[in-house]
Amino acid sequence: MSELKPVAYKTIYEDGSWALEYEKSTIYDESIPLYKKEQLQPRVDMTKTEFDEFNTLVLKEYDLYSAINAIADTNLFPALYERLFGDLDKSKERQNKFAVLWASYNPLEPEETIEIVPDMKWFVRSKEPEEYEDEYYLFLSGSNLDDLDYLAFDYARAFDTKEEAEKWTNPLTEAVQLPVK
Repeated sequence: MSELKPVAYKTIYEDGSWALEYEKSTIYDESIPLYKKEQLQPRVDMTKTEFDEFNTLVLKEYDLYSAINAIADTNLFPALYERLFGDLDKSKERQNKFAVLWASYNPLEPEETIEIVPDMKWFVRSKEPEEYEDEYYLFLSGSNLDDLDYLAFDYARAFDTKEEAEKWTNPLTEAVQLPVK
């Protein structure tokens, strides 16, 4: 992610007066960064699946109440259901963020309010890359003890938690979290 740049700076001059500047002053010692764009319009992180489900709700032109009922009462939006109701400790906070997003979302400019994040999973891979022409890591693949092997990432076995992945490590392998393609 790129460095967050302030929208403006408050530059304080030697006589105590001040001014708003778009660039940080290199002459005066005190240039206080003001709001960052993300603070003015915070973006919500969503997986591609969550975004697709959200977009479906938006296209149906539901109001907020109807959208939340559709998520809660049906199996049509499993990713959003998990996001809003899956973790009881965080559900109220997530529902509040969803309501703010729903009110501020512009379907013509989704990137203003939503950031698509890759779905991350845990994998077991070799600690050192193979020493062939294209150095690449070998990943644990297979679904049970009978067909385990170490192959390229395309065949890698994904784990939901680090603890699950670490059960399959050995001195030559490590558990790593990577985006799922």
